[in-house]
Amino acid sequence: MDRLSRLYGRLLAGLALAGCAVLFLMMAVICVDVLLRNARLAPGMLGLPWANEVTEYALYLITLLTAPWLLRQGMHIRVDVLLRVMPARLAWACEWVVDLIALACCVAIAWYGLKAVFSSQAIGGMVVKVIAIPEWWLLAPLPAAFLLLAIEILFRMHRLWQGERGPRTDAVSAA
Repeated sequence: MDRLSRLYGRLLAGLALAGCAVLFLMMAVICVDVLLRNARLAPGMLGLPWANEVTEYALYLITLLTAPWLLRQGMHIRVDVLLRVMPARLAWACEWVVDLIALACCVAIAWYGLKAVFSSQAIGGMVVKVIAIPEWWLLAPLPAAFLLLAIEILFRMHRLWQGERGPRTDAVSAA
């Protein structure tokens, strides 16, 4: 199980690097757009008309690419003040309850997201702004990301089971 967890961690790290690449490309598009709007380098070109739209999509994609890695690193929002002052066994039980709720939410979002992808693809839904693209292209990363989050929660639960019977200390940035 530990080997599988390490391999999975590498996959998540690769996706986080892909998110960084998307962020870099988004920054480059914004810089070029601002430059073209202000410097008039190309006659008749007043920026990149599609830049705002691509930036919106990039922010969404960056979030979905990096979320599972951030969860693994403990860099998500976690308020554990109560866990630190309650009895260790009760805190451990609370960790389990929260993990089970998170797992159920991630599986539900992945399932309904997948249904939305297939539904959009079946009806041929399109997003038409400056760029026209199939709607399912935008929807597809959502169930994939939440499936990855669900898998990471299962690994977290495994680590919690193997650890001390108290609030978790792994993948917690404040520990």
